[in-house]
Order: sequence, then C-alpha cells, then structure tokens
Amino acid sequence: MDIQKLKFPIGKYNLDKNPNSELITQWIKQIEDFPTSIEDLCRNISLEQLNWRYRPEGWKVKQLIHHCSDSHMNSLIRFKLALTEKSPTIKPYFEDRWAALADSLDDNIENSLILLRGLHKKWVILLRSLNDEQLRMEYTHPEHGEKFNLAETIGNYAWHCKHHLAHIRNAIASNGKYK
Repeated sequence: MDIQKLKFPIGKYNLDKNPNSELITQWIKQIEDFPTSIEDLCRNISLEQLNWRYRPEGWKVKQLIHHCSDSHMNSLIRFKLALTEKSPTIKPYFEDRWAALADSLDDNIENSLILLRGLHKKWVILLRSLNDEQLRMEYTHPEHGEKFNLAETIGNYAWHCKHHLAHIRNAIASNGKYK
C-alpha cells in the first residue's frame, strides 16, 4: 500500500478559514463523539494489538491513543489562550518526542481514555459556548508562521479525531503486519 495513504488514510486536512455554523456544529459533534468512538474501537483490544503499528515506522496503537490525549489537552489550552489573550503565540511541542516518553509507551490505555472522556466533555462545553466573534479569535502557531482562528481550529481537531481513529482501525486490520 502507498505510504501516503497509510499516513493519511482520510486525506490531509483541508483548511477551511470561514466554515458556516452548520459545519462547525458537525465538527463539534465529531469532537464530542471521539472518546466513545475510540473506546468502542479499543474495547476488546489485546495487548498484542495495542503494540501493532498502522504503518511501517509509525506509532503503535497505544501511542496513538496516548497522543490524542496529549494533543487534545494542548488544543484546549490553545483555545483558552486565544479566548483570553490578544492573538497569543502558542507553544508547539515535539509530538514524536512525547510519543517516546514512558506514559506514551504504557500498555495501559485506560488513563488516556479516562482523560479523553473528561477533556472532551469540558472542551465541547467551551466550543458550544463560542459566539461568532470568539470563533474569529486567533492564535499564532510559530512553526507555521501563521494565525489560525478558532473556527478553523475546530475543523482541524475534528479531522484529527477521524485521522487517528482511521490509523487505529488500519493497525487492527493489518493483523500486525507493521510490528
């Protein structure tokens, strides 16, 4: 299989700078549903399957789950910074290095699943409270040298949820092909 298809099984995120309210509502629902989707997907997963990769040299299933809790924590903080400061510059982090830390290599995914459950409930309350003016608030991402508004960021994280669910599905479907 093409490595790009394995890396981006649902395609790359297409930035939408001015989504309408209906699309934003759909994205928020996807973010809301993510913890249940990942729990359902991993409900009967074996220890062996948790250590399967979704592609050659890709992260293991457990790393994907732990990464989502790390990434989504960072996202909530970025939203709060954008809502409380004037166009703040956010702090990027080295996802690959975080994925190599002990908590990301832990075979017990329960803590990350619990974290995702609570974090997403809190996050969705915040997202649903945003008015049009707040949705236009921005933060600067220094790695990209660009400003991102909160509306488009909601879309990015809805995509992020679907992106990593597809990775986990592909890893399980691969039957350990990419150990």
